[in-house]
Amino acid sequence: MRALLVGLSFSDQKREEIRESIEELKELVRALDGNVLGYILQKKNVPDARFYIGAGKVEEVKQVVEGISADTVIFNAFLSPSQIHNLESTLKVKVLDRADLVLEIFSRRVRSKTAKLQVELAKLELELPRLYGRGRELSRLGGGVGTRGPGEQEAEVRRRWIKKRIQQIRQELEEVKKQRKEQRKKRDRLYRDTKVIKVALVGYTNVGKSSLMRALTGRETFVADMPFATLDTKTSGVYLSKDVKVLVTDTVGFIRDLPHELIESFKATLEELHEADLLLHVVDISDGKWLEKIKVVKKVLAELKADEKPTIYVFNKADKIVEKEEDMELLTEPAFLGERSVIVSVKKGWGMKKLFAAIKEIAQELIEVS
Repeated sequence: MRALLVGLSFSDQKREEIRESIEELKELVRALDGNVLGYILQKKNVPDARFYIGAGKVEEVKQVVEGISADTVIFNAFLSPSQIHNLESTLKVKVLDRADLVLEIFSRRVRSKTAKLQVELAKLELELPRLYGRGRELSRLGGGVGTRGPGEQEAEVRRRWIKKRIQQIRQELEEVKKQRKEQRKKRDRLYRDTKVIKVALVGYTNVGKSSLMRALTGRETFVADMPFATLDTKTSGVYLSKDVKVLVTDTVGFIRDLPHELIESFKATLEELHEADLLLHVVDISDGKWLEKIKVVKKVLAELKADEKPTIYVFNKADKIVEKEEDMELLTEPAFLGERSVIVSVKKGWGMKKLFAAIKEIAQELIEVS
């Protein structure tokens, strides 16, 4: 993929915010082994209904695409089906939006059957509205008044298949929900003589959740410095004492502007958030935009109706900004939140005793309440 990135710069946006968004888009392209050749921004207060960017800017993009031999143009936005159709017709190359990019990463990374179904559902729900109006474009043969060309017939066949497949996947995911519910009941029966506290790891993508999962439970997980390195939900347990066990679940990382289709389709997996007694909200303390990213995660949690759980903010990657463990006490970031928080470096093992102590304290509170 040789990609040119395109976006709008709105008057109420700060320059730094725009730069961060473009950099994140670049990381998503690199996660697909794509090559970013450059980017074009247009200052505009309102997106164009036909092309998202202005018609004149589209011609400029076309010239740049031809000049640098790009094969894909990626928009830093969610485009409408008609906008994608109009842009591809004019630019003569593949046009993707932010949703396409994220879903493609997910489709390549997921491993479990459930996650594959969820990604397929999201992609089909994104494709379906894009098929409407495409039939005439696909048809190159003339027909009489009131007749359909082969392209329109082909699009209609595809639409019917997608609708049927969406229904099948939803039924399968409903079965998954039932199975997970039964598994939780069996798990509760298994630990009926043990107090079980369910903990879910949440956070922006690439903040070290999988590394923390491994540090807390000893479970081997894939760890890499890239967006969405791991996508399949995993649960593992660790005993806080002989009669108190914590079940830790790692969930998919979030990003700003996560596609609505993806949030909807992953609700079966993210049900673990509703079952959780405690959230560990993992934050990259070395990221200058950590506070904004906390807001992004909280917004997604609110969409999932899982934003009122007891939460410990785990500020990870402290080793990137201090040289010694004792220097972590000088860091003031947690003071901005006014909530329970712990600073750690999972990589160095710093602060893990304090984190376990914080989990144990809340676990005891939850047990006393129950």
